[in-house]
This record gives sequence, C-alpha cells and structure tokens, in this order.
Amino acid sequence: MEQIGKRLRELREGSRLTQTQVAEVVGVQQSRINRYESGKSTPPPEVFVKYADFFDVSMDYLYCRTDKPQGRLYNFQPKVTAAQAIKHKDMKQFVEMCFDPKSPVSKRMKETLLELWKEQLK
Repeated sequence: MEQIGKRLRELREGSRLTQTQVAEVVGVQQSRINRYESGKSTPPPEVFVKYADFFDVSMDYLYCRTDKPQGRLYNFQPKVTAAQAIKHKDMKQFVEMCFDPKSPVSKRMKETLLELWKEQLK
C-alpha cells in the first residue's frame, strides 16, 4: 500500500495540485486522499479509475505493476483452442503414418512438418 500511496502522491504533486483539489476530482474527502497517500488505506476501484482518467495513466501504473504511465504493453498470444488441438492430434497421426519409422531422415522431416503445423495454428 505504501508504494501505491507514494505513486498517488507523486501524481498529485507532479501536477501541482493540493489534496483538496484531488479530493474534489475523485469525489472523496481530503482526509481520504491523505490516508491513501500515506498508505494507511487503499482507494476503492472506482477511485483508482478516477485517478487513472484524470491523470491519464494506466491502472497498471497506479497499482505499481509498471513504471510506464501508459501501462504494460502485451504481446497477446492466444492459447490453442480445443478444435485446433484436435486438428493437431489428427495431423500428428497423419504424419506418423506417412513416414518410415526406421529412416533417420523421416524423424527430422516429421518434426519439421509438425513444427510448421504448430506455427500455422498461431
């Protein structure tokens, strides 16, 4: 809670606002802002949203999950769906049937084909 309070205080002071002014913006009493900034209590979610909107920062930034005001940027990589997993299983069985298990080249070719198939699913 102390880190969050410090972050809230830094935002307020960086904008040259008083606790009273921020209290008016977020809709709470000045004493609450003091408690938030000192780490004695944590704001409810709706107050965090008002802070984020007013100071134009992300919730990740307010929760101290990142030091970037715009927040974390994720590289979304969806998990394989059930239908894709079934297709992958079917493809694996098909590839196994197509190659001679005794051939050393076949093993590498099977692995390569299956890797290509996995990439196709992404």
